[in-house]
Amino acid sequence: MGSAFNLGRIFDIQFRLHYTWFIIFLLITFSLSWQVFPALYPGWTGLTYWIIGIVTSLLFFASVVAHELAHSLVARFYGIPVKGITLFIFGGVAQMAREAARPGVELKMAAAGPACSLVIGGLFALLWLSTQGVIEPIAALAFWLAQINVVLAVFNLIPGFPLDGGRVFRSLLWRFTGNYRRSTQIAVRVGQGVGYLFILLGILVILLRPFGLGWFSGLWLAFIGWFLENAASSSYRQVKWRDTLHGFSASQVMTSVYPTVPSNITVRELVQGYILTGGHHVFMVADEGRLVGILTLDDIKSVSQPSWEATPVREIMTPVDKLKVVHPDQDALSLLEQMEADDINQMPVVSGDRVIGLVTRDNLIRFLRIRSELGT
Repeated sequence: MGSAFNLGRIFDIQFRLHYTWFIIFLLITFSLSWQVFPALYPGWTGLTYWIIGIVTSLLFFASVVAHELAHSLVARFYGIPVKGITLFIFGGVAQMAREAARPGVELKMAAAGPACSLVIGGLFALLWLSTQGVIEPIAALAFWLAQINVVLAVFNLIPGFPLDGGRVFRSLLWRFTGNYRRSTQIAVRVGQGVGYLFILLGILVILLRPFGLGWFSGLWLAFIGWFLENAASSSYRQVKWRDTLHGFSASQVMTSVYPTVPSNITVRELVQGYILTGGHHVFMVADEGRLVGILTLDDIKSVSQPSWEATPVREIMTPVDKLKVVHPDQDALSLLEQMEADDINQMPVVSGDRVIGLVTRDNLIRFLRIRSELGT
């Protein structure tokens, strides 16, 4: 997910914050501090409303992180690499390098998040019971967090893909039918239906204003519906693309046409002689026919332009001993999963001690799109 910055690692899982998170954080904080708590607890000071509002918002998002961590730790237990967790406007998402290989594993992964939210809701309910009538601000904070975590669990259990409930639904269909793709298709259709239902409810709320709900509530419901429908469609497209790669090897999706440059040329010579004229963005670096490394545009951009003249490419390339390489007969799907798990964009295909091709994300996407357009 683009436009996100790293905050650190939790259980060795990268934690990121998308810029849209600040939007929902401010909305929740302002809602709690200006409307919810003042309406329910009129005797507090203005500063108390804001302190409890901010702390409640932060604890809510900590609960979302715990929800996603539950998914991630179960996935990692079953050998599925987790690239990271990103908080954004709709909550959080754990980015897995690949899908579960068995329905039972997916069921456990999907159920872990809502189960975690229910446990957190229960803990905050206990805190509310123990502080009610004693420390009112803490009790108010705990009561709201207990409710919202239960709501989060229930919402995620809606049986529409890619919500957790949709993944549980898919795992059960997969278990009983044995057909992963058909199960995914059904779960996605239900997910799209849920999305359209939310959009319809949002429109009705905007037009009719039932139960005192304002236009903003309707707009938010419609926005959630739009997001769910798009997420369901995107998830199914990714599943179809992965399915398309089955049966193909690295040698069938690689490109054999790639520029090779010597390690002793300077960055300026490379830019002027290869990039500006040929438009290439990945280069094999070889000396006397022997691969010594790979160079990308990101490597070049790491060098300031005044230093281009004096910097040979061997100083900024990724040396061969640090490269991830694949063999010609390696399964293309496992190759894509490896690229996603290691967050790399290109991998050389090696036969013996000789490089025979290069697989890049662009190659794979182009291959998948052509196969999809041809209907094969």
